Amino acid sequence: MPNPFFKNNGPVKVSEIIKFLNLNDKNIDQDKQIYDIKDLSSSTDKDITFFHSKKYRDIAKKTKASFCLTTDALKHDLPENCLALIVENVLVSTSKITSIFYPDSINDNFDETVKFSNETDFKDKVNFGKNVLIGNNVSIGTNCKIGHNTIIEKNVIIGDNCSIGSNNIIRNTLIKNNVKILDNCSIGKHGFGFFPIKNKNLRYPHIGIVLIEDNCEIGCGATIDRGSMSNTVIGRNTYLDNQIHIAHNVKIGENSIIAGQVGIAGSSVLGNNVKIGGQAGISGHLKIGNNVEIGGGSGVIRDIPDNTKVMGYPAKNIREFLRNN
Repeated sequence: MPNPFFKNNGPVKVSEIIKFLNLNDKNIDQDKQIYDIKDLSSSTDKDITFFHSKKYRDIAKKTKASFCLTTDALKHDLPENCLALIVENVLVSTSKITSIFYPDSINDNFDETVKFSNETDFKDKVNFGKNVLIGNNVSIGTNCKIGHNTIIEKNVIIGDNCSIGSNNIIRNTLIKNNVKILDNCSIGKHGFGFFPIKNKNLRYPHIGIVLIEDNCEIGCGATIDRGSMSNTVIGRNTYLDNQIHIAHNVKIGENSIIAGQVGIAGSSVLGNNVKIGGQAGISGHLKIGNNVEIGGGSGVIRDIPDNTKVMGYPAKNIREFLRNN
């Protein structure tokens, strides 16, 4: 889905991008317009994308983007319709180009637009606790409750029959119907995305959102980061326990159950009906299949196929783990 919150400053001429990256390629149509920057799978012929790892080779071969930030070693995996722009560091270059299209997506300072709930149009429509603050560009459906000291910052859409607990901070988030968010959660802030460059760190823009589908429950103290390039998604009827961290771009399927203190690193994709025991950790950019069960305390560092039970570190088939322990 397109991002409904961050303003796109495109289109941008290719000549501006080449100049910004200090490239010197005279064979490129300098006047061609680029309308957006997107990931490999969602790009159109009006967009620029990026390709930084051979793990995404199959997706790169099918991209519809007109231009791609990549390396000399990976450029041969791009289709003919996609012109490679060879850069020294793909992710740093992607960060710089993203900041051109979306300059407001880098920082997450506190929202200066917020008002007390009794000063908004929602005062007679929503059951508010005490000391609730509401920002600009917020929509709240019918029969909703929002607890004490919660701040619904700018760019939030809340569906019908939702219960938002106390002491939460939410921004850049789309919450569907019948969702329960318990206390002390932080949802929709930018993720842990930056690149060390000499003596400073370059912050990576996060232009995605958090999407929480129907009938989900988010436990106390959960942190869900918004996506960097794509969205962070919690699938329908998925329940998260307390003190869970969901990093940027993570996608969790439907009907999944995740126990307390689990951490899922960025861009990992979980299927439907996944069950994860407490204090398990899942590394980034992994694919966890449907109907997978991961034992508590496990460390997952490889993809897991459908209908598999694993446990241990590194996580292995649960029968093998029990036999060895």
